Amino acid sequence: MFDNKSIDHVGEIADQVAQSADHAIKASQRVASDALDGVRESSRQLRDKAQHASDNTVRYIRDDPVKAMLIAAATGAALMALVSLVSHSRAGHH
Repeated sequence: MFDNKSIDHVGEIADQVAQSADHAIKASQRVASDALDGVRESSRQLRDKAQHASDNTVRYIRDDPVKAMLIAAATGAALMALVSLVSHSRAGHH
C-alpha cells in the first residue's frame, strides 16, 4: 500500500512539522524572556522610586520635624473625619 516514495514524503512532512514546532517554541521562549525582562525592569524602577520617596521623606522629617509632625497629625485627623463621615452615611442608609 505504501511505497518508499510515500514513506519518504511522510518523513519529510513530519520533519517540517517538527521544525515548525521548534520555531514556534523558540519564538514563545523569546517572547516570555522579553516579558520577564520587562517585568524585572519595571520592578527595579518601582523599587528605586520607592527608595527615593523614602529617602526624601526621611530627609524632610529630619530637616523640619515639627512641621512633619503637624502635617502627620492633620492628615490623620482628616482621615479619621473622612472614615467617620463615611461610616455615618452608611449607617444612615440601613
